[in-house]
Amino acid sequence: MKTFLTSALAVFAIGTLIAQESPEQAKFEVISVKRTERCEFKTSIDPGLVTLKGVPISVVVQQAFQVRSDEIEGPSWMDDDCFEIFAKIPAGVATNRLPAMLKDLLTERFKLAAHRENRLRPGYVLLLDKGLSKLKETTSTSTFLGAHTGGFMFGAGPNYAAIKGSMTIQSLAFRLSVQLKTPVEDLTGLKEKYDIDIAWLPDPSAPPPAPSNSDGDSTGRSPLTAPMPTTDVIAAIRNSLGLRLEPRKREVEVIVIDHIERFPREN
Repeated sequence: MKTFLTSALAVFAIGTLIAQESPEQAKFEVISVKRTERCEFKTSIDPGLVTLKGVPISVVVQQAFQVRSDEIEGPSWMDDDCFEIFAKIPAGVATNRLPAMLKDLLTERFKLAAHRENRLRPGYVLLLDKGLSKLKETTSTSTFLGAHTGGFMFGAGPNYAAIKGSMTIQSLAFRLSVQLKTPVEDLTGLKEKYDIDIAWLPDPSAPPPAPSNSDGDSTGRSPLTAPMPTTDVIAAIRNSLGLRLEPRKREVEVIVIDHIERFPREN
């Protein structure tokens, strides 16, 4: 399947939820599913309602299983065929039930059948580069972006990618995995929160990135990147953080789509 830089983990509000098993699984009360020619990526969770407008079904699958796009194996049309889905959440149902509820929706309307498999995939590990650490711990008085809120920003364009904010190295590894569209594992052993500010040139062989989640100027430049970066991601992490991003194959669990209907049961 194709991958999207702004995968569900970046553009879909449900991406911040954590799936939890429950012996009494709630289901959406009312569901509307329609195919649409426009892929808009407009999503929201209002009180009692999940709205997905112009979203590829691959994004919905990512949210249902809480995985990245590169952790799904299925037909290519899942990235191209878009849908409008409106689903009413029953009163009193916690939002952490939504991924499992989306699975039920996919099973009922799209006849989804899937299983998990372990596959050996190329990826990266983050390691300490002995004697070169340039990490700065976030302090309570820091005014660095996100230091008080734990927030972060990332940008992407034809000639840059960037991550900036206050975060743990484990969180950095996760956000790198989203940007690089491949698994990144934190093996540094570091547990503190640090001020992170890195920018790099994307891999020219990678698919073109989707629009940034930050506002850019007329040149397409992100406010996160001034000046524009001149190094690749491995050099940027070494130069800015004193860490080593090392390519390494690792076994990862993937969702294998055994069956999914391209034309679902509609309303």
